[in-house]
Amino acid sequence: MPKPTKQQQAEAYWSTSEAERTLTCPVRTTLNVLGGKWKLLILSYLLDEPRRYGELRRLMPEITEKMLIQELRELETDGIVARTVHQTVPPRVDYSLTEQGQRVRPVFAELLGWGLQYLERAGGCGVAGLPATQKN
Repeated sequence: MPKPTKQQQAEAYWSTSEAERTLTCPVRTTLNVLGGKWKLLILSYLLDEPRRYGELRRLMPEITEKMLIQELRELETDGIVARTVHQTVPPRVDYSLTEQGQRVRPVFAELLGWGLQYLERAGGCGVAGLPATQKN
């Protein structure tokens, strides 16, 4: 049996008594489901189209194979990402956002706007703090 996600563990804990159930917090739930170093990046690559595992791996060379698999499994278990296995030779697996996962779109629009504003905060700083003239 797969290890429960952070959100599943939290829900199990919250359901132990009526008093503790009132302590549930939407921010905590959001962090349990979407938090961490890689989940938002994975979701950002799935916003426009389904992607194969290898494609996600190439888009994020910094992530280890183990971590990518773990994060995809957690997102799938939490109902954010759907995993579709195509019966071909060799087998093909696609990852896409579920209906619940699609609901993160407005969040990404806000994060993108904030990130762009933050990069430009110091008089035209560009990507990774480089002056605008050094951007690719």
